[in-house]
This record gives sequence, structure tokens and C-alpha cells, in this order.
Amino acid sequence: MFMKQRYFSAKKIAVLAIFTALSLITFLIENLFPPLLLPGAKLGLSNTFSFAALVIYSPVEAFIIVGIRTLLGAVFAGNISAVMYSFTGGMVSMAVSSLLIYLVFPKLSIIAVSIVAAVFHNLTQCTVYVLITSTPSLFVYAPYLMLIGIASGAFIGGVVWIIFRRVPVSVFENALGVKHSAAREHSPLPSETAEKAALPAENPSDLKTADGTDKPLGTD
Repeated sequence: MFMKQRYFSAKKIAVLAIFTALSLITFLIENLFPPLLLPGAKLGLSNTFSFAALVIYSPVEAFIIVGIRTLLGAVFAGNISAVMYSFTGGMVSMAVSSLLIYLVFPKLSIIAVSIVAAVFHNLTQCTVYVLITSTPSLFVYAPYLMLIGIASGAFIGGVVWIIFRRVPVSVFENALGVKHSAAREHSPLPSETAEKAALPAENPSDLKTADGTDKPLGTD
């Protein structure tokens, strides 16, 4: 995980605003496509940005993105009643992600954390719908929702993993306001790669590619 900041600087607010906007746009685009197998079932790709915020910052920032995205998404999509499902599912899945990140990671990979959270997200939405409609028979769809959650979680976790492996470290330095070594030290990379990356370079040019740009995380 990256270094956690307990204050909201202008830079952090700007980054969170970008993440929230991207999450909302992704949600609205995905909402244009038909559901997967079951009514209302989606991959939930918008959760990629809140999950990334959890890894980069802390649960506080991630919960903020989830809350704003679900509320604005319901308004823009013209489906206010969906708030009770998406908001509850988003909050529960983010709580699960936070616990796993802080208690189990890195023994449990980022992709595995994302899969567990996605499964909880879908099961929570199903439970809320059953409680509201008083139709316990709908739990018959739980296995299918779990399968969709596994696929969704694997995709989201994979995207976040690729981001941290391929995006230049200077991007995270700017977002976190920390130095190169600190960003490397708190990187969600495998321990061997992180330790190797955390070593100071003998020459500043070692941190650059042939064209003068910053090397991505996890590259030699």
C-alpha cells in the first residue's frame, strides 16, 4: 500500500475529483449496456477507481468516491430507487476490501481482495432486494451473482494491479506528495520487486527510459 495521508490537501482533492469523475463516467457508460445474465447485473467497472483510491490513500477516500458516485450515478441515470442497492453494496464491499487490505494483504493479492469484495457487493445487493420485496426465493440467484462477482473482481483487481505495475512512479509521487523511495516502499508490488525498487539509484538516469521518461513501477 502507499503512504496514507490524514489530511485533504488541494492536490489530494483534485486527484479524488478525477477518480470520482472517471468512476461516474464509467458507471453511466456501463449503464447503457444490457445486464449480464440477470436483471440489473453489471460488472461494476466503476469500482476500479474507488479500489485504486483505497490502495493509494486509505478507506476514507475510497468511501467518499463510492458515496458520491452512487448518489450522482442514480441522479444522472434517472433511477433514484437504485441508490439503496448500489450504495449499500458499494459500502459493504469497500468495508470488506479495507479489512482485507489492512489485515491480510499482501498474503492475499490485490486481485483476490477485489474478487472477495465484488462477491460481497453482489450478495449484499441481492439481500437488500430480498428484504425490500420480501421474496426470499430470489436467493436462488446468489450462485450466479457470485460468479459475476468473481469475474468482475478479477477484472477490476487486474486493472488496478496493471496500473501500479506500469504507471511511472512519479505519478504516484505527485498524487501522494512523497519522495521516490517512500512511494516505492509503500507500493503494492511483490516484496522482492518492491525491495529492489526501493534501493536508491546510483545515477538519476537509472530512473529514466531511453526517451527520458520515468520508468514504470516494477521495471528494471
